Amino acid sequence: MQKFTVHTGTAVPLRRSNVDTDQIIPAAYLKRVSKTGFADGLFRAWRNETGFVLDDPRYAGGSILVAGPEFGIGSSREHAVWALRDWGFRAVVAARFGDIFHGNALKEGLLPVELPQATVEELWELVEREPASPVTVDLVTRQVRAADRIWDFPLDEFSRWRLVEGLDDIGLTLRHEPDITAYEQRRAGFAPVVT
Repeated sequence: MQKFTVHTGTAVPLRRSNVDTDQIIPAAYLKRVSKTGFADGLFRAWRNETGFVLDDPRYAGGSILVAGPEFGIGSSREHAVWALRDWGFRAVVAARFGDIFHGNALKEGLLPVELPQATVEELWELVEREPASPVTVDLVTRQVRAADRIWDFPLDEFSRWRLVEGLDDIGLTLRHEPDITAYEQRRAGFAPVVT
């Protein structure tokens, strides 16, 4: 997993609330088993709407999604996180996230940043007024910075540490590889072995 310390990019204002994971990535895309190749399905139904923000050239290359409250609610599909990451998003800013989406995002290296709705609206207005305005998400200090504003955001220390170190669940396990190898060498010869 790619480490996340400080990311500066442009933001994409998604003025929609109660966005469920089926809206993020439709079920038709869930047949893929790799973690890549989902960008074409991101917000697929909305991409057919005239003027949808992801199709607006002013926001091309945006790497921070600023969404409405209750983002990522619904089913537990990891594909929603994969699609957002595949598009190029490194962070999603919203007032509230679906619990399972929040957990999946942290495990997959997509930073969910919770800020008050008034702050989200302030960010929307800023990036709509100045689409090229840089936005910085600083995980080291747990701050979002844009224009002359600074907002602190909460994140538990363990999740912060995992992202800064770039450790997904497998990476966490592999930190104990010498102990695992030593245990496997002590096991009885007739016991099953994972290769």
